[in-house]
Amino acid sequence: MKKEKFDVTGMTCSACSAAVERAVGHMDGVSAVTVNLLSNNMTVEYDDTLLEPKAIIDTVVDAGYSASVAGTTAPAKSSEASHVQGEIDAMKHRTIVSMVFMVLLMYVAMGHMVGLPVPSFLLGVENASTMALVQFLLALPVLYVNRQYYQTGFKTLWRRSPNMDSLIAIGSGAAVVYGVFAMFRIGWGLGHGDLDLVMRYSHDLYFESAAMILALITLGKFLEARSKGRTSDAIAKLIDLAPQVATVIRNNVEVEVPVADLVEGDVIVIKPGQSIPVDGVIIEGNSAVDESALTGESIPVAKNVGDKVISATINKSGTFRFKATRIGDDTTLAQIIRLVEEASSSKAPIAKLADKISGIFVPVVITIALAAFVVWMLLGYPFEFALTIGIAVLVISCPCALGLATPVAIMVGTGQGALHGILTKSAEALETAHSVNTVVLDKTGTITEGKPQVTDVIPGSTLSHKELLTIGASLEKPSEHPLADAIVARGLEDQVQLQQVSDFLAVPGKGVQGKIGDQVYLAGNLAFMQENEIDLGEFEHSADRLAEQGKTPMYFANTKEVLGIIAVADVVKPTSKQAIHDLAKLGIDVVMLTGDNKRTAEAIRRELDIKTVIAEVLPDDKEREVRTLQERGKIVAMVGDGVNDAPALARADVGVAIGAGTDVAIESADIVLMKNDLRDVATAIKLSKATLRNIKQNLFWAFFYNALGIPLAAGLLFPFFGWKLNPMYAAAAMSLSSIFVVSNALRLRRFNPNK
Repeated sequence: MKKEKFDVTGMTCSACSAAVERAVGHMDGVSAVTVNLLSNNMTVEYDDTLLEPKAIIDTVVDAGYSASVAGTTAPAKSSEASHVQGEIDAMKHRTIVSMVFMVLLMYVAMGHMVGLPVPSFLLGVENASTMALVQFLLALPVLYVNRQYYQTGFKTLWRRSPNMDSLIAIGSGAAVVYGVFAMFRIGWGLGHGDLDLVMRYSHDLYFESAAMILALITLGKFLEARSKGRTSDAIAKLIDLAPQVATVIRNNVEVEVPVADLVEGDVIVIKPGQSIPVDGVIIEGNSAVDESALTGESIPVAKNVGDKVISATINKSGTFRFKATRIGDDTTLAQIIRLVEEASSSKAPIAKLADKISGIFVPVVITIALAAFVVWMLLGYPFEFALTIGIAVLVISCPCALGLATPVAIMVGTGQGALHGILTKSAEALETAHSVNTVVLDKTGTITEGKPQVTDVIPGSTLSHKELLTIGASLEKPSEHPLADAIVARGLEDQVQLQQVSDFLAVPGKGVQGKIGDQVYLAGNLAFMQENEIDLGEFEHSADRLAEQGKTPMYFANTKEVLGIIAVADVVKPTSKQAIHDLAKLGIDVVMLTGDNKRTAEAIRRELDIKTVIAEVLPDDKEREVRTLQERGKIVAMVGDGVNDAPALARADVGVAIGAGTDVAIESADIVLMKNDLRDVATAIKLSKATLRNIKQNLFWAFFYNALGIPLAAGLLFPFFGWKLNPMYAAAAMSLSSIFVVSNALRLRRFNPNK
């Protein structure tokens, strides 16, 4: 079996992706097919002895869409990004043209009804033909720039897989056709002196209805288009993490070469502050390397000869040399990029309820309209009477309310989210979040602050709190280690007077020593104290207790005994406990996922009363853990802030990024918490539930009007009561349903997360 990825264009809704999936899935030799609407691609698993890619592409084309093998039409990431931007620019142009001409058309058609000044040559029965022609000409630009609805809508209708475009095409097309018919009737009336006929048909011009449908739907499509391409943006930012050049030893000389030219076995020189270009093993020197971008661990890791280093991590202190062992597509960073791509492409598209119903609704409406026309003709009624009946059915069934039901609620919902500091980047995310039953939380920077801070200062009997902090901050000032930075920051915060340090010496992975005045002081871990035969006294038990709490204890001593301990840790955010409690109240399982050691993770678990904790995980482990939960039937939201979280964020049903996190995490996520408050995860889920409930109400009312109006429009009551629905009233009823839907959606503005 072979697995291949295809780019598919022309899809606009879940009915489109379902049609493609159905067509390809029925092919002999195809065992699995997944179509991703958001990223416009399709992954097919097939028997390559029975099928060729061309046959699959031909099947997609026969279904009414375009396809190509992935990568053959956009070989570079920049090309893909420019393609997405081109799509957004095109939608923006369509929206501007549509809105401008719709406003002009509405002014001409309706202005005189509300007392606005309208040119006199457009007013009066005698000018009805001119008024009709002007309205038609103003509608033409809107029809032209949105011709894609007709091209796709009628094509999919012809292939018996109608979608929302089919509804838009039929509804607005019916309004235009009837408007043109009315223009001819007006002309006939003026030519024959039948002013009553002219008056009647001058009110039966529905060009403004057609333009309004297209303009409003296009506005929604434009807002949708802006949220597309997030995955490609994330991948571009991932690529930017790695340096473009590296310093290598060639013929015993340091030379700079492009990273793309590196080969396995190259010896690479890394200086303080530089980013590591590829994976490798240190062969000379030592340092502390910040791996937070990939592992989430906030504290830099000491590296010595024989230790591994990974691409896109940052050297914080010493200079070292390492031998390249994994280059190009084999590096850790490249694997993360691949995971983001795969996780994104495997996401199942959210099928819009309106699109699901459209497959039944459209054929039924067309059938009713044709049946009504034929029946009234067979009953001997005039052609005009029967045509009016058929058009009335189509007009009242126009998908304006149906098309607005979801996007209006989504727009109001996302607006309310923004007011609460929650940025939702796609309608799919807002819809999906309501069904989340498991939330996976990254620890570093999400549950915790994401940077080391001093938590405890424990002096011995010979020193005061301030004296120990003075010695500690002074001794750590020359050091480049992040733990030293935390102690110095605490010293400055407590306004201690830093002392001059001489004979300073840093011992990688253990500690530092130096002289303050005439006294030699040491600072470091237990191994450093034991190596220098320092008496630990009563402090060993204190250090063990602090370590059990997930803190890093640092001993401070003179040449004989320990003088005190200063503990450093990545502290829990003040709102994290309440956030986890809020999620539990919603019946949601909380899982903490971290690259930290098990002892630190267990301390956090106890403090926050989290039931499930998975520690010491690498980036691909996080993505795998999320996938495992999904395979168990869980709807998973992943909350994170680092590059290491990007694959898991993309894999999750809903990815949630902390606003202070990396750009890559934010781009990979579906929802961004701008206030960095974990409590907003529960708020986002509550907002999703409220929005989905509102969407269902909107869809009910949209179809409720159709259910009431279609029988009336079809003339079922005419034989009994003489009631016949004029297309003008059909359009009014259609507009009323739209007003009802919009008004209902506006109720979301009263959303209160605390209820």
